[in-house]
Amino acid sequence: MSRSDAELVSDALDHIEALKRHVARSDVGDEIVADAVSLRLASAIESVSQTSATFREETFGDDWKVIWATRNRIAHGYAHVDIQLIIDTVANDLPEFERKLRR
Repeated sequence: MSRSDAELVSDALDHIEALKRHVARSDVGDEIVADAVSLRLASAIESVSQTSATFREETFGDDWKVIWATRNRIAHGYAHVDIQLIIDTVANDLPEFERKLRR
């Protein structure tokens, strides 16, 4: 059974809420917090990736490619994920990503 766009967006928002709890707990510069935040960020993006192409196009347009590339950097970074990339993404891009999902 396939899941609806609304269910997948709800999953993504749940991951974002968990990410925010991690950030509130400690500085993202802390390796453990950075790992937890990275996991939740990648999971949120992964949830959105399973929505319909129409939803992604209408919600993110050309920005989707950059969003997916961020997930790939996290998921395929293996032993090294650039913590500064995570810090910058959380500070500068996450609010707009979340706003668009809540719309």
